[in-house]
Amino acid sequence: MGGVGFIGGKFLPLHQGHVYAITQAACRCDELYVVLSHSPTRDQKLCEEAGIKPIPYEVRLRWLSTLVKDMENVRVLVVEDLADSDESYDWEAGAADIKRKIGKKIDLVFSSESAYDPIFRRLYPEAAHIILDESRSQVPISATQIRNEGVFAHWQHIPAIVQPYFVKKVVVVGTESCGKSTLTRYLAKIYNTVFVEEYGRTICEEVGGCDTILTPEYFPHIAYGHKMEEYKALQQANKLLFIDTEAIVTQFYSELYTGQTFPVLDQIAKEQVYDLWLLMEPDVAWVDDGLRVHGEEQVRLHNHEKLRQMLDERGITYVTLRGNYADRLQGAMQHVDQLLKTTSQRAGIGLD
Repeated sequence: MGGVGFIGGKFLPLHQGHVYAITQAACRCDELYVVLSHSPTRDQKLCEEAGIKPIPYEVRLRWLSTLVKDMENVRVLVVEDLADSDESYDWEAGAADIKRKIGKKIDLVFSSESAYDPIFRRLYPEAAHIILDESRSQVPISATQIRNEGVFAHWQHIPAIVQPYFVKKVVVVGTESCGKSTLTRYLAKIYNTVFVEEYGRTICEEVGGCDTILTPEYFPHIAYGHKMEEYKALQQANKLLFIDTEAIVTQFYSELYTGQTFPVLDQIAKEQVYDLWLLMEPDVAWVDDGLRVHGEEQVRLHNHEKLRQMLDERGITYVTLRGNYADRLQGAMQHVDQLLKTTSQRAGIGLD
């Protein structure tokens, strides 16, 4: 066919049906423009009505830009409209913005709806309307269906570049030898996903110990390194990401080992967001693994109370797990399942 074409949408969210249409359209023209149409009012309302996480247009733009970065004849454009709803969308004003942004004669207009044909014939009289997979036989999904039924219910139709945005993050915190690492690994196995190890432990293993060996400059490095490990794991996560320790615990260990606090760790703690906090009681047997040094019962209890106080001071909502390892695992699973259930109820049906 050749020429200049465009395909537009809200991409709220971007899904594999969009990906199929964009790639099919790219094969049919010399230049393809993917037009992201966004309205702060309408888009916010659509997400709120569906009970899903708001998706700023900048996030959707990043998804699209990442998708097409190796498609040499495809560019992404952004057009803002002032519609309060899909029904109030001003097609004439939108078409004028699209033509102005593209700046070239438009030869092809792509969509998956034959119902748009009269509108496109009127607004783009020189362009052919190409309909792609109207029956959705190739990819049986729509963004409306995803919003109404939940992202997790249609996880197979969410592109890998989009999935990290919706992953639920569960962090496990506690003092020495309370089962954090074991629980984190086991939960990841049960929910078929990945996990993030405690980065401070990695550093301790590298230098051969923690107490008196880790000097103050290590602790900001531990927090930075841990966040990078979270970021990398998030790209591989399957709906859930389980995380062993975070910045508040790093600050706790800095005070414990060096007597110093770091404002940067508090700032990282303010910026981090987790969907579920699991605080482990120190009521399992203390295990000397060569790195731990605070095994006395009273010291363990004191340290636990100190960490709990640090969480409370920062307004963290957490659930406490106690008992043997089986009890902790079962309790954690109940809270994780409730997290998924609560989210899915906000979205309608399925798992959001």
